[in-house]
Amino acid sequence: MFLPEFEYFAPETLEEALGLLERYGEKAKILAGGTDLLVMMKDKLLKPEVLIDISKLIELQGIQYVPEQGLTLGAATKIDEVQHSLSIQKNWRALAQAAGELGSAQVRSMATLGGNSCHASPAAETPPALVALGAKVSLACPGGEREILLENFILGNRKTALQGGEILTRFFLPEPSPRSASVYLYHALRGAMEIDMLNVAVYLALAPDLRSCQEVRIALGAVSPVPLRAEKSEVILTGSKMENSVIEAAGRLASAQASPISDLRATAQHRREVVEVLVRRALTQAYEVARAGKEVKG
Repeated sequence: MFLPEFEYFAPETLEEALGLLERYGEKAKILAGGTDLLVMMKDKLLKPEVLIDISKLIELQGIQYVPEQGLTLGAATKIDEVQHSLSIQKNWRALAQAAGELGSAQVRSMATLGGNSCHASPAAETPPALVALGAKVSLACPGGEREILLENFILGNRKTALQGGEILTRFFLPEPSPRSASVYLYHALRGAMEIDMLNVAVYLALAPDLRSCQEVRIALGAVSPVPLRAEKSEVILTGSKMENSVIEAAGRLASAQASPISDLRATAQHRREVVEVLVRRALTQAYEVARAGKEVKG
């Protein structure tokens, strides 16, 4: 199957890319990794007249960790780089786990972090992990830049908060709290090289007693048009001891809050049942990791 005809630009600066996007407007699409866009073009789902390739822009590359501040990731950073970053594996483990489950090694070497969020698939791997980790995104346009939470950026299936002329430039993850851990889990038929039935990401920070929850964020994927925060679960966990009864209640509440659909991969009822299981497992694993090697002082 062949690609439709289009005009191709490879700007050398972000300013040049923004100028091209302003010039061509709705006729243009941003090309980063192309692992989603080019497939949709081959399938005749999209027919842009212009592609603006931002994959080589220095301003959109790289991973920078500043201790006690947080992590900045360029939107054109490859998923493979995210997966293998030692800083991310150590401090934002859920993101590294999610990146490692995206497609094949070949896809991960091409796909970008920004593209995975801009494509806004309900079953995408990295957005739930990023939401659980409190990620913000920066959106640039010729008139300036704005920053919003990622959970406010993805608005629905294939819908984002990008306005005309804007490009997603980078992600920012805050420094994790002491005594914290994050976990990403997913459920699929074969366990590899397929779209997730659903996925769950958890960020958990413990109180100094190492038994109580000080802060928690739970994000669910593929059970809603957007990465869904399990807010009722977060409420009952915060301030509570991480006992089995509380964790089980959090799983039940997350399942009740989910609004999945039935499709070829799973029924809605099956997804609800698995949400409960994965939330319990993710919370338990995060609790164990957060406690490991930590000593109560005083």
